[in-house]
Amino acid sequence: MRNHTYLKLTGIYKRYKGYVETKELLGEGFSNRQIGVLTEEGYLEKVCHGHYWLTGQCSKPQDYKCIEVCLSNPRAVICMGSAIYYQGGMAEEPEYLSVATERTDRSLLKMNFPVKRHYFSENNFKAGIRKRDTEFGSYHIYDMERSICDMLRFDPEIKLEILDQVRNNEQRYERMIRYAELFRIKRRI
Repeated sequence: MRNHTYLKLTGIYKRYKGYVETKELLGEGFSNRQIGVLTEEGYLEKVCHGHYWLTGQCSKPQDYKCIEVCLSNPRAVICMGSAIYYQGGMAEEPEYLSVATERTDRSLLKMNFPVKRHYFSENNFKAGIRKRDTEFGSYHIYDMERSICDMLRFDPEIKLEILDQVRNNEQRYERMIRYAELFRIKRRI
């Protein structure tokens, strides 16, 4: 490729922070062929359909998996053990990212890391969603209390220290009890 293509890429690094969409690259004057070559050469990393990470500019944030899943499917919500980990409730990251979608959502989640998808009914899906904004993008995540209730429903091996964190805070414990009533698991708590 010509040197002026690489100079344009330097301008992209200055204007965009981290993630860039294909339409933004096309708007900056790159062709699809140039985008493909830049990806092969390692200047761009394909995250998902239509989204790239600008390699060499800075390192990815700690929660890059959450951001990338929500770039792939903006309706996805980080749930269960992954949500607890990214909110500081667990010291060790789960081996796969747990993602919740509505039962009717059949969009693909082809990611560069392992993802476990959970389908929820419309009523249960909307409870406890929080939006987290970062300098690289935003994503949806269930709050800690909702995530603990989901773990109790689907993974009975939940660690007791996570439950103790919530039980020691009266306001958080009451919120967890409301979720437990909604999901009909109050007796397990």
